Amino acid sequence: MSDAVSLHESIAGAFASQGDWERAYQHLRAALELSRACPPVIPEQLRREVDRLRRERAQAREESLRDALTAVYNRRYLDRKLADLPAPLAVALVDIDLFKNVNDTFGHFTGDQVLRRVAALLGEGLPPRGFCARYGGEEFVLVLPAVAADDAILLAEQVRTKVAEHPWPELCPGLAVTVSVGLACGAGGGTWAQVLDADRLLYAAKRAGRNRVAYRDSEDGYVIQYRP
Repeated sequence: MSDAVSLHESIAGAFASQGDWERAYQHLRAALELSRACPPVIPEQLRREVDRLRRERAQAREESLRDALTAVYNRRYLDRKLADLPAPLAVALVDIDLFKNVNDTFGHFTGDQVLRRVAALLGEGLPPRGFCARYGGEEFVLVLPAVAADDAILLAEQVRTKVAEHPWPELCPGLAVTVSVGLACGAGGGTWAQVLDADRLLYAAKRAGRNRVAYRDSEDGYVIQYRP
């Protein structure tokens, strides 16, 4: 029995050295169960190893759902969560205006800093169960479950204003950053159709001059909102 325990520990160590925490954890669990099946007491070192791998496994799972640059959730998390959230649900697609110009004028290092700061601003003051995810490039999604349409419109405008009024020149002299927002409010559960509607509204905000919030006021019409 002790040989089997040692074998599982060795295999677990090999998988852990490769960063395969899932399989390493499985083998340490097997070693732990074998040790429980035959006294004496489980070695304390084995307990510590199981606890360590459990923590590292949880951390690796969380990191796999986060965007590496901005630390907000990534597309994988968005895919998993969107359809399971309660109604009413609002989805805001937020795009940094003329972001290519930021990179071209101030450099990619500054561009990365802008992405991080915008992500941090978007994540402030979200309602319970609300979250921000990086959709791709300079686009982010705000998912706002159990939020009425009027409250979602107010929050989207606050987001736009917060970014526009941020002291960007402190980051780099001459820098100014704004965002455009497409907001889709639905009575049903979250679907990708709602994200696509937010995307269409985002481009309506862009066409209207950028630094705008666009949302629907009827099935066919929409409103472009801008409060300087």
